Amino acid sequence: MYDQVARNKRRSYVLLALSFLLVAAVALVVTSLLGLGWVGVAVALVVAAGFSAASWWGSERVALAVSRAQPADEASYARLHNLVEGLCIASGLPKPRVFVIDDAAPNAFATGRSPEHAAIAVTTGLLERMNRVELEAVLAHELSHVKNDDILVATLAVTCVGSVAVMSDVAIRFLWWNGGRRGRNDRDASAGPMVIVAVVGFALLVLSPLIARLLQFAISRRRESLADVSAIEMTRYPPALMSALHKLRDDTTVVHASSRATAHLWIESPIARVESEGRLSRLNRLFDTHPPIDERIAALQEL
Repeated sequence: MYDQVARNKRRSYVLLALSFLLVAAVALVVTSLLGLGWVGVAVALVVAAGFSAASWWGSERVALAVSRAQPADEASYARLHNLVEGLCIASGLPKPRVFVIDDAAPNAFATGRSPEHAAIAVTTGLLERMNRVELEAVLAHELSHVKNDDILVATLAVTCVGSVAVMSDVAIRFLWWNGGRRGRNDRDASAGPMVIVAVVGFALLVLSPLIARLLQFAISRRRESLADVSAIEMTRYPPALMSALHKLRDDTTVVHASSRATAHLWIESPIARVESEGRLSRLNRLFDTHPPIDERIAALQEL
């Protein structure tokens, strides 16, 4: 398990570098469409650097805002705060900020750029449906993401997926509405190599959201199973997490304040995955960010 955590940390740096390069490439295509030349290259690098800096400092606030999370009052949510404090003391972690999401679907996620700047959010549905040991197991799972240094790269993926999709959409719209407005002389001057550049650029714009999603998959799937094992190490009671996963599997409600950009953060996929949950269930399964819960339960049964 510790070797896997170390490998995940190394992969995190690789994924962060790939995210930077992807954003820079999309920004370069956009500036090229505007005809900025070498100035566009500088602009693209500045955009990518600015994105990285903004993501580092503010991505957790984006994730919390998108999920409509509100700070959990210590008096109103005393049990929640007590469980988080106890787990943090046992695992040697600083206590993260605790948030609550007013949503009937049972779910939770962790976010932040470091253990010292972390946050945990749980839905009201989770608080209502889990007993004390089950809730403790879910919180241990989320704190494991903090302890295993998963939260930085997972949180940055939120802004990476969103920014790449927005830039690609803007550039494609620019091509659609302005691609035919240049004169014949301009088109003749840009023939040859520029045609190849245009084709490659357009392909990048079309595929970049998919590439960003693939980076999102690489971040989340294996780390969810690892966080399950780490949670057991914290609580020393596997039946609690297995029982919580059973409840999450059997529940058919979906988190209303969620999106595909933040889906990988949650302990269980917050979006529709079966037809009874929503019309986009087939598409969501195709781009699933979580391993099947049955597989996670089976892995815990072997411990």
